[in-house]
Amino acid sequence: MSTTPLAAPARTTDPLRRLLALDAVVTGGNALAYLALSGPLGRFLGIGSGLLLALGAFLAVYAAGVGLLAARPHPPTAGVRGVVEANLGWTAASFLALALWLSPTTAGAVWVVLQALAVGGLTLLQHRALRARQSSQV
Repeated sequence: MSTTPLAAPARTTDPLRRLLALDAVVTGGNALAYLALSGPLGRFLGIGSGLLLALGAFLAVYAAGVGLLAARPHPPTAGVRGVVEANLGWTAASFLALALWLSPTTAGAVWVVLQALAVGGLTLLQHRALRARQSSQV
């Protein structure tokens, strides 16, 4: 029976690959929601539908890249660091946007904070898994 490379992270015991795969799936889900439902979500969250469409397009590309990284038997350290740094940037930008220029509804403000905290928490786990992998190779 043949398997696809994208199915491999689901069967791996490598925590780093699993975390990357989770990142790709969740990010891809957000991307699809923002792309398909930018109007209704924009009204509910109080965030412009144009911004949600742009974020959805960006997140779709990003999710595909993270998914390809997760599918590799041994994701390269530089790639994983790039994901960690991008996720940290997303977390910081989310809080800055909320503080400086977004004027969302209450639901939108809660969403921005919750997704930033979720991305930040996932980033911490990815960073720890990368460090554990590096220290086990020494």
